[in-house]
Formats: sequence, C-alpha cells, structure tokens
Amino acid sequence: MKRKIISIDEELCNGCGKCVKGCHEGALQMIDGKARIISELYCDGLGACIGDCPVGAISIEEREALPYDEIAVMKRISSKGEKTILAHLNHLKDHNENVYLQQGIAYIRKHQLNVDLSGLETTESPKSTPLPCGCPGSAARSFKPAAMARPQSENRPAQSSELTHWPVQLHLINPGAGYLAGADLLVAADCTAFAYADFHSTFLKGKKLVIACPKLDSNKEVYVAKLKEMINESQINTLTVIIMEVPCCKGLSQLVQLAVSQASRKIPVKEIIISVQGEIVKDEWI
Repeated sequence: MKRKIISIDEELCNGCGKCVKGCHEGALQMIDGKARIISELYCDGLGACIGDCPVGAISIEEREALPYDEIAVMKRISSKGEKTILAHLNHLKDHNENVYLQQGIAYIRKHQLNVDLSGLETTESPKSTPLPCGCPGSAARSFKPAAMARPQSENRPAQSSELTHWPVQLHLINPGAGYLAGADLLVAADCTAFAYADFHSTFLKGKKLVIACPKLDSNKEVYVAKLKEMINESQINTLTVIIMEVPCCKGLSQLVQLAVSQASRKIPVKEIIISVQGEIVKDEWI
C-alpha cells in the first residue's frame, strides 16, 4: 500500500511555526526552533501544512507504507533529543495509543536513553487538554462509551452511545491504530444508523466502527487496502458489514469481501442488510 508522508527539510525550515497550525492531525510540533513530525502514525499526507510554509521546506513523498512500527519510530527520533522524544510520547498518550506508548517507553529503558518519563506512566485515560495544533476534528482518539446519552422517559428507556473511538470515516481511519488490535470490526454504510433506530445497542455494542458510502465516496481502492491491513496487521477478530437494501449499497459488501479474499489471514465475516423502512432483511455469516 503506497502512502503519502510529509517530509520536512530542516535546512530550509526557518521555525515560523505556521505549518503546525495547518496540521489538523497534530503530527507536527515546533521542537528546538524547527518543525518536526512527532508521529507519522497521524500524518494523513494531505499536505494542509504545505501552503503555510513560506520557505518551501515541506513536501510530500509517496512510498510503500509499512505497518506502523513504534520501535522503528523511536530509532528514527532518538537522535533528535529528549524534547522530540517526549513530544512524540505525549502525542501517543494524548490519543490514548497506550500500546505504542508502552513500546516507546520500553525502548527508552532498554537503550538507557536520558529521558524523563515522569508523567507518562499512567495511561488509562486520554488527556482532556487540547492538542498543540488546537482541536483537530479528525485526530484519532479512543474513549469509553457515553452513558445515558438519551434521557429516559416513560415511553422510551434510556440509551447509551456505544461509540468508543474517533474518527469513524474509513478514509480518516488509521488501520494501525491501537484500538483496532484484535477488535470486532463493524463496517457500516453511512445510511444504516439513520434507518435502524437501535443501531448502537443492536449492532455497534462491543465493536469498533468504520463508515463508508460505496456510491458517493472516492478512492475506494484505499478502503480495500485499509481493510486488508486491519485484517493482517491489526489482526481484527471478526468483520461485520451492514448495508442498506438499495442496489448501490451492495458495493460496500463487495469491497469488504475483496479485502478479505486478498488478506493473508482468514476471519469470519457477517453481512447485515437493512430495509429503507428500518427492518433487518438479512443477518448471516457469509
């Protein structure tokens, strides 16, 4: 899978910091007067920061993207000093990527790097403070389901949101995100949650969600590549695809089945079809 990654020429960088404001993912920070990528995990390669650079120090390179490797990242940034290392580790902690955070801490201890790890030991919950670049709407995060999301009434019992992470749109999902490891994945067509009233309690509970529209979305080949990586590298446990009964929606099931057929691991796949009136037409393993 080819992936676009931001590249920064530190010789040209004048330290103005404008690119950091343009990075909606929080992948860039100013360290020792230079713009640096603190986590390739969250760089979407869209290049929003390029237009903000007045000296042309930022470019996009396209290369084959290996599965995210925290140890490789630590090897790459360890020579840049304590500030860069801590910025990277805190970035992982802010996004609740606790598996990768512990790998980074283990690397530091194994190689006896001079890095103050105080404040990085507790990783049960993400920080509530904003990210350095502001409040990015597409920054990856995981959380506990929200309790009592809808007030209880006599005619309708209280319901809770079963969503445990963000973002959910498949183009924005990082297939190597820690919350996907070993997960039961729900791939939902955009309209299904609106058509089926109890979507959260019936379908989403206990699963990780990605959404897509096979008719309106572009670059759907990326969807196949991402789903393959989730199966092979994140080793998701099961995959459930839920679609509408309309013909165009069947394309999402086809994308899922194509990814499964190309993956090196074999996992159980379920297909659920919802009618436009909100009824379950099909619910079976395929």
